[in-house]
Amino acid sequence: MSDGEAVETGGGEPPGFDYDEHERLARQAYRAVQAVYEALAGTIRDILQTAFREKGLFIHSIEARGKSLESFGAKCRESSEDDQNRPKYPDPLKQVTDLAAVRVITFFLDVVGLVDEVVSEQFDVLERSNKGKLLEDEEKLGYQSVHYLIRLKANRSSLPEYAGFRRLTAELQVRTILQHAWAEIEHDVQYKSVAALPATIRRRFLSLAGLLEIADREFQEIDREHQALREEARVSVEAGRLDDVEITGDSLKLYLDQRLGPDGRMSNWSYGWTVRLLLRMGFETIGDVDRCLDGYNDDRITRILWGTRQGQLQRFEDTIFASMGQNYLDRHIWADNEEMAGWRRHREGALQRLRERGVEVGNFVPEEDRRAST
Repeated sequence: MSDGEAVETGGGEPPGFDYDEHERLARQAYRAVQAVYEALAGTIRDILQTAFREKGLFIHSIEARGKSLESFGAKCRESSEDDQNRPKYPDPLKQVTDLAAVRVITFFLDVVGLVDEVVSEQFDVLERSNKGKLLEDEEKLGYQSVHYLIRLKANRSSLPEYAGFRRLTAELQVRTILQHAWAEIEHDVQYKSVAALPATIRRRFLSLAGLLEIADREFQEIDREHQALREEARVSVEAGRLDDVEITGDSLKLYLDQRLGPDGRMSNWSYGWTVRLLLRMGFETIGDVDRCLDGYNDDRITRILWGTRQGQLQRFEDTIFASMGQNYLDRHIWADNEEMAGWRRHREGALQRLRERGVEVGNFVPEEDRRAST
């Protein structure tokens, strides 16, 4: 190399930042503590699950993870927005805040606020931000969610099983399932800036964001109305205003718990199936059901048919069966199913056994009873 060449090279731009070495050293440091952050994320998830269960909060899911080496390495290679020769995270192990990350996904908007209360009770909150508000201020597209930086409270981290997490920070995200859907699409498609999009696409994205917000609010209002109707049904059942109560899984359970006694073995699916059967047979209100059962002894009927006392829903259906008689068979969900011919013969034999044991098999028809009752 000539002297002239050396002078020319020395007068050029200074060498850029060595991101390869920066990433290598950071990965090495993170590899040594990665398992601790994975354990921290799992611990936070477990604390939240216990707290939600104690408060009766119904959520969709809780996700927890420690940051992967690949993802951490990519963070290390990010440059400053102002200078590509300066790393965004000079000290990644201290500056990257989501080495332990937990995400809570709720069904409804109201629950996001209730989760906020739990987070404040269970952890020291170092930072709380509403990402939706930040995106609006920066004119960017994105999903609504609440982000926290949290640590274990001192009284918990002083215990031996939590001592390894003392002073460690984790990131927590809370959002609804619709907000999560938006986030997943955004993550892959990466439409970030409103200003950078063509006007037609920008309008469509903004419209879609508005629709998702409306959908979230509508789901919330539907849930509130459902809870109000459940409470109204409970009050009406307890007061005996049964003709005011529409047949649903909730109202049927309330009524049967009161009339036949509660049975914790019954599932929501079983109540739902029974509701479909009742509606198929022409029942509309709990009042219809109550009049159908009037005068029949559920315990005696099931002992005749099965030889022993049965569970709540079996006793209920057998009593409906005795009260309706042949109408039960003709209106049943399986009435026209040729594959269920054996079931029909079995039930016809059951009607005969009831008659032989002195049970008066009826011919109750819900529509006729309603007309007679008005």
